[in-house]
Amino acid sequence: MLLNRISLLGITTLASLSWASLIFASETAITAGEELDAEQPVLLEIPEEPVIPDTQGKSEAETVAEPPAAAPEPEPDKGTPQAEPAPDEIKADPVAEKKKKQKKAQAKREKAAGAIDSARSGKDKNEAPEEIAIASEPAHKRAPFELLGESVAPASIRHLGWQAGAGFGILDEPTPVLVVHGKDEGPVLCLTGAVHGDEINGIDVVRRVIHGLKPEELQGTVVGVPIVNLPGFRRSSRYLPDRRDLNRYFPGDAKGSLASRIAHSFFNKVILSGCHLLVDVHTGSFHRSNLPQLRADLRDSTIADMVHGFGDISVLQSIGARGTLRRAAAEAGVPSVTIETGEPLRLQPSEVARGVKGIEALMSHLGMTRERRLWRIPQPIYYESRWQRVQRGGILFSKVKLGDRVSIGDVLGTVTDPITNKGVNIVASYNGRVLGRALNQFVMPGFAAFHIGIESSQEELINEIEPEEEASTPAGDVTSETVDNDRPERLPE
Repeated sequence: MLLNRISLLGITTLASLSWASLIFASETAITAGEELDAEQPVLLEIPEEPVIPDTQGKSEAETVAEPPAAAPEPEPDKGTPQAEPAPDEIKADPVAEKKKKQKKAQAKREKAAGAIDSARSGKDKNEAPEEIAIASEPAHKRAPFELLGESVAPASIRHLGWQAGAGFGILDEPTPVLVVHGKDEGPVLCLTGAVHGDEINGIDVVRRVIHGLKPEELQGTVVGVPIVNLPGFRRSSRYLPDRRDLNRYFPGDAKGSLASRIAHSFFNKVILSGCHLLVDVHTGSFHRSNLPQLRADLRDSTIADMVHGFGDISVLQSIGARGTLRRAAAEAGVPSVTIETGEPLRLQPSEVARGVKGIEALMSHLGMTRERRLWRIPQPIYYESRWQRVQRGGILFSKVKLGDRVSIGDVLGTVTDPITNKGVNIVASYNGRVLGRALNQFVMPGFAAFHIGIESSQEELINEIEPEEEASTPAGDVTSETVDNDRPERLPE
């Protein structure tokens, strides 16, 4: 037992001596290696340390080609492409934006033209002999019409709701939107009434047209919004509750005033989302009455074709004031016209009937319905108009009717001073036709009393590029307190 312990101790002592010798030899080798030739390497087993590249004896190019493992990213020089800015930092190019809008508008016009051609070709097939109709291939099943998040099946009528989000609670009640989706393909014709809340003739025009349609016989779709300005209608007011004129704020702004927000919502959710063509129904304003007439920009070929379809109704060439629904829609690629018929705050069956007749004639012209209309009276077109204003205040008595033809020097009416009983004649300064007139009432100097359509040649239309550019309060967040203006041509729609 004792011998075993002595043997173990000896082995341990020898091992310790061996390690000590190895360490001594290593130190001696390192010292000796310092005196050796640099070309003779000394192989030592040393701990691993971070490798630092040796740049001695290397060219500058070689040194750059061998960067450190954890080198920071080089800063971009002038030739290095910069990272794209965030979307919020990108500033829109006005010219590019305008071209983009024009391209979209042109695409919508082409879509409308294609839909009209489809309806007209379908109408011709319906009127073809029976044996030809049997021989033709069956039409494909029509898709539902999508609007305001709802689907309307072919050959059906639905009541939808547009909500502008401009109120709160029960005061933010949806505005009714009526959709008649026909059995066959065709254009989408949109009808709007009461953009001004006190113009109630348009409400009945839209009602009668919509409910007079048979969806199983209709080619295309008709969308009717009888009361666009529901807050104004409830108050029997032309304006919105914030005293702004809704028809001066299209296409609107989602972050603007109340009028801008309502206009933006309606324009994007209804007009741009579903309309190929638009007919906006209005009346005269502020105790004035209008002869049934169309207002349209006849320089647009599609609009001119629409106007032709209305029949014998009078037409007034008009680009439309900035901010009007008609002009905004036309600029966005939705060909549009305005019907003016009658006076505000009154329901006039005869004026309503004229509006309904014109729209039904238009639908026939577009191939949406089978009924054909023939007109005996040529369609009168006026490329210019002027307002005759009173020079004195007093009681206005009109002596002419809507539609009367007048010549220079004719007496249109009188203004009588209620105190002195002296009267002054209002004399026509133009040859033309009475398109609008004020109702008998008390007036102040400068009041626009008679609207005369001037008979002029179509060539004069070329010179009328922007006649109404400043004809009214421009769109924006300003209060439109008065619709009348200093320009004598015409009152805004």
